Amino acid sequence: MLLLALSLFLTDPAPVDMPRAEAFLVRENGALRLEDRYDRLDLWVTQAVLGRWADDAGRVFMLSRLDARPPLAGQAETLTRVDYAAERRPMPRVRANRGFPTAFREAVSTLAPCPVADRPRSSRQLPHGFKDVCYWQDPTNGLDIVCTFRPERTNLWYLAAWRLADGDDAVAQTRAFEDGFLRREFWPLVASVDTRSAAPSPKPPTERDLLRADARRSVAAYPGWHFTGAAEFAVLDDLPSRDFVAALTNDFPQMRAKYAAALPTPLGGPGDLCVLRIYADRGEYLDALAAEGLTNLAWTAAYWCPARRELVACLSEGGGVELRRTIRHEGFHQYLSYAASMIPASPWLNEGYAQYFEDEDSEDWGFGARLSGEELERLAEGIPALLEMDYAAFYAGDDGERRAKYRLAWSIAVFIEKGAGRVRLDPFNGLKRRYLQTLVETRDMRRATAAALGDEDRLRLFVAEWTRFWLSR
Repeated sequence: MLLLALSLFLTDPAPVDMPRAEAFLVRENGALRLEDRYDRLDLWVTQAVLGRWADDAGRVFMLSRLDARPPLAGQAETLTRVDYAAERRPMPRVRANRGFPTAFREAVSTLAPCPVADRPRSSRQLPHGFKDVCYWQDPTNGLDIVCTFRPERTNLWYLAAWRLADGDDAVAQTRAFEDGFLRREFWPLVASVDTRSAAPSPKPPTERDLLRADARRSVAAYPGWHFTGAAEFAVLDDLPSRDFVAALTNDFPQMRAKYAAALPTPLGGPGDLCVLRIYADRGEYLDALAAEGLTNLAWTAAYWCPARRELVACLSEGGGVELRRTIRHEGFHQYLSYAASMIPASPWLNEGYAQYFEDEDSEDWGFGARLSGEELERLAEGIPALLEMDYAAFYAGDDGERRAKYRLAWSIAVFIEKGAGRVRLDPFNGLKRRYLQTLVETRDMRRATAAALGDEDRLRLFVAEWTRFWLSR
C-alpha cells in the first residue's frame, strides 16, 4: 500500500467550494441594487482552506492557512465581502511552548474533521525547516489526523487534516506526512497559492475584486486547474486544451451584452461577476451536482447554482461547440438571476430565453421542422397553462414532454423578440420591463406574468398574434 503522503497528490483534487450567498435588495439614492451577503464563518472557512484532495479508498486531505481569527460566537449575521475584508483580523502571535490562545484553538476545532484534544502533542522529531509541529486528534482516533505546523522564519501557522481509509496505520501515515509531505510537497504547494507578495491595489477592493480573488484561490492549489480572469467574468477549468477557454472569453462577453439588451435589469449598481467552473470529467461534474442536492439534473451538461453564484459545466460528448451552446443557455440563467436580484423568474421566460440565446438565429422547431397550422393552433392552446407553470410543473414528465415545453417557451421568446413589436398599435410594448419590475417588487413570478400580459383579453390577443407570427414563418 502506498503511504498517504506519497500517493495523495496524485489523486483527485476536490476544489474548494465558493461561499453561499444571500441576496438582499438595497435601496440607495432612490434606486434598487442587489447586495450579496455571506455568513462570516462561511467566508472565513472558504478563505482559510487552501485545498482538498481525495482518493478512491476514501481518504480525504485538507490543507488550510491559519492567518485570520475565526468569527466570535454570536456573530452569525451576514455581511458583504467588502465589510468582511474590512473587519478581518490576523491570528494572534502563537508559540507552541507558550500555549495556544482561544482564537487558535477555535480555528483548529472549526476546520478539523473530528473532535480535537484540549492539549495537543508535539512531534517527537521536528522535520527540517519547521519550528513547531503539533497533533490535535485524540490518540484513540485511528482514522483522523489533525496537525498544525509552523515553518521556520515565519509566524504563520498551517493546518493539515485528513481522514484515513480503513486499514491504514495512523502511525505510519503520520511519519509519511512528516517525511514526505512536509519535506517535499508543502513548499511548492504553498508557493502556488501564496499571492500576498502581489502589489496592493491603490484603490480599496470592490465586491467584484474580492469575488474574483476567492474564485482564483479556490483552484490555486491544483496544478491541473486554470484561472482565467476578465473584467466581468472568471473561468475556472481543468480542460486539457486552452483553445476552448480562449474562444469562450471572446464569445461570452458578447452574449452577456445580448442578454442585457433583451432584458435590461431594473436594478442599479455595478453589475455582477460571472464565475464559470468547467470540469473536464463528467463524473466530477455529477459529484458537484450531488453535493448541491441536484441529482435530478444528472441529464444536464451545465447548471447555474445561484447559492454559490457559479455556473458549473462539463465537457460534453459534443465537444467544445456543444459546450459553448450549453454555456450560452446557462449563462442566460445566470444573467437573469442577477438582473432580478436572485428572485426566480417564470420558467416560460427563464427557459424560453435561455433556449433562444442558445439557438441564436434559429427559427424552426428543431431539425428543420416546420409545423402545420393545425399543429400550431394545438400548441397555442397550451400557452396559457405554460405561462402559469412553476418549475416543478415545467420539468415534470418524460424527456419528450420536457422538450415540448422547452420548445414552446422558446417560441414565445422568439415571438416577443421578433414579432410582438410589429403587431398593430404595439399592444405588447413594455412587456419585458413590466415583468422584471413586478418580479423584483413582488417576488412573485405569476404576478409578474399577469403584469406583463395584462388581462384575459390581452392574453387572448397574445396567443392569437403568436399563432399568426408562426404561421407566417
